[in-house]
Amino acid sequence: MPSIRSLADSLPNHQQKLISVENNQQPDELSLDKINPSSKSGVELPSEDELQTLRRVPGSVNLAAYLIALVELVERFSYYGSTVVFTNFIQRPLPPGSVTGAGGLQSGALNMGQRASTGITTFNSFWVYVCPLFGAYVADAHLGRYNTIIISVIIALIGHLLLVVCALPSIIVKPNSSLACFLCAIIIMGIGTGGFKPNISPLVAEQSEREGTSKPSVRTLKSGERVVVDPALTAERIYLYFYLMINVGALVGQIGMVYAEKYVGYWLAFLLPTVLFLLCPLVLIFGKRLYVLRPPTGSVFARVLRLWRFAISKRWRARRHSSPSVGFWDAVKPTSLEKAGEKKPSWMKFDDQWVDEVRRGFEACRVFLWFPLYWITYNQMNNNLTSQAATMNTHGLPNDILSNLDPLALIILLPLCDMVFYPALRRAGINFSPIKKITAGFFTGSLAMISAAVTQHYIYKGSSCGRFANKDGCEPVSISVWVQTPSYLLLAISEILASVTGLEYAFTLAPKNMRSLVMSLFLFQSAIASAIGEAFNALSEDPLLVWNYGTMALIAFLAGIGFYFSHRALDAEHSELLKIGEGLFRSTSAIFEGPTSTLSPTREKESQETKKLGR
Repeated sequence: MPSIRSLADSLPNHQQKLISVENNQQPDELSLDKINPSSKSGVELPSEDELQTLRRVPGSVNLAAYLIALVELVERFSYYGSTVVFTNFIQRPLPPGSVTGAGGLQSGALNMGQRASTGITTFNSFWVYVCPLFGAYVADAHLGRYNTIIISVIIALIGHLLLVVCALPSIIVKPNSSLACFLCAIIIMGIGTGGFKPNISPLVAEQSEREGTSKPSVRTLKSGERVVVDPALTAERIYLYFYLMINVGALVGQIGMVYAEKYVGYWLAFLLPTVLFLLCPLVLIFGKRLYVLRPPTGSVFARVLRLWRFAISKRWRARRHSSPSVGFWDAVKPTSLEKAGEKKPSWMKFDDQWVDEVRRGFEACRVFLWFPLYWITYNQMNNNLTSQAATMNTHGLPNDILSNLDPLALIILLPLCDMVFYPALRRAGINFSPIKKITAGFFTGSLAMISAAVTQHYIYKGSSCGRFANKDGCEPVSISVWVQTPSYLLLAISEILASVTGLEYAFTLAPKNMRSLVMSLFLFQSAIASAIGEAFNALSEDPLLVWNYGTMALIAFLAGIGFYFSHRALDAEHSELLKIGEGLFRSTSAIFEGPTSTLSPTREKESQETKKLGR
């Protein structure tokens, strides 16, 4: 974490600072006091030899990125703090004599059963990851990321307020009215979340892109060692700590709200996240003058689809006429058309480099297509593992408290990955590439489901109700709920390897004027997973739960094998893809080029050259 002095120093001039880590600074860390003065005057680009031989290190995280990560922390506190109690709210009945949902052995409200609970929570997961497609389009094409986030926060706030209404004592005792209000709330919250999620992730990583820091550079440490500051590793670091903030918010929100649910009632479990959510717009507005903000560039997505269709048609014509083979994307570069004597289409207002950016983005999207098979495994934590805990000896704890083992493990493991594990692998010359990380994420997710299946087997074996342990009136088994720990720990490790790496991949490989859209496509895989999960909903009740977890384990394992053999060639190409710079793209009013479009208008004026091009 940054020191107070370094944070204060970054306020007056709003320039990027390399934030030092107090005490025991890791060798891979960079800070102003560890760099020789001679290297501060300008950015030194590495030679090809230096790229191959010098040690690569991440840059530091600046204040603007921390402020945006704080917004994510608060938003995730509110979201997870609310959704963690959804399973009990839907599945279980109001305790006898209760008008708040609290007071019984297990809290409840709507009494709709486990299948309905799993179905509604799965729909919620589907909805909040479909909506980012629209939120990303609005941001990239019309409003920009910052404005879209502000509007989305207001919409989500309305959804939070409706959650409070559905849990009021006068409403919760009327199941039909409470259910209708609850469903309206999650639909509106989903729309707000859909505008927030695909834009906050690129925005936080873009804060490292200023003053020439978007390309590898050479720095000399105080020790005399010359190193390459790698923007890809900087993005990796930012997303590790961004994910850390997500899980700090999730942990505090979930622990607090399950106790509010158990001892006070659902109205408080929904009210506290709503109140804290009000901090989001305040932090966003306060920090705006510090942020790197990219302007919207018009309908980029439509241009990409046209380019893709154009490339397909050229490939088809080439095969029909047995023309010499040209690369799929190379054939539609403006210079290739000129060399072939073909007239450029009127919509082709970009250069060769932007086509390379689009190709790189398509490579990222091909990787994302495997993620639904990972997320259906992960989603077991949001419903079935919570229900499993209710059939075990919870030692007086709320059954939904155990899900907090996942964010707790992440809070511990994420800094260790940044400061210990990943640097150690780099020093040892081991290339733990994104493809290998994601593959390992599939396998650890599979192990988590094997652990859950074994636990469920022994629950059935020890239950007085046999293979119907969730039956009303059935006493919990004597098995301690802490037996679920391996499942949650393995899921946490799989998140670091698959989910965090996926965020990093979406940011680093997307065209810069399509980052929200590519991020939304990554998030959309969760929606697909939720839709697939609905097909497995029949397994989400007694006596089929062992089959449920076993099926998820097999799917994740086979998907990991298929993913690796489909994309292992990308390991060799990854470094070359990252070298592709930002191309020229003419929107309806301007050409957006390079770093001039990454700076907030309140911080930096556009270059005169770019203005002339725009006119």
